[in-house]
Amino acid sequence: QVQLVESGGGLVQPGGSLRLSCAASGNIFSIYTMGWFRQAPGKERELVATITSGGSTNYLDSVKGRFTISRDNAKNTVLLQMNSLNPEDTAVYYCYAYMRLMASTRADPYWGQGTQVTVSS
Repeated sequence: QVQLVESGGGLVQPGGSLRLSCAASGNIFSIYTMGWFRQAPGKERELVATITSGGSTNYLDSVKGRFTISRDNAKNTVLLQMNSLNPEDTAVYYCYAYMRLMASTRADPYWGQGTQVTVSS
């Protein structure tokens, strides 16, 4: 069994900050890429940020300079620091991990349950 457990969502005013955290647990052999996606009502899920095990990052253009992704490989955790939030950032944020389990010979994508982020005055 593998779990991705997210925390840190909530309600924040425009211009405010939130930090999302996600911890992976279970029979994990190796985690290659971790990241965050989001889905707003009526819209498709979109990639927000990803980070490889080596620390290479990738960001959605609209969050560059405002969001920072980081990870702790020893703890199998990924963080998303979100600053200067605006109402367009309102969405359910999903943790993502591309990883290989102990009992598997290949890597597969795994998702968390999602955490709501609402930016509103």
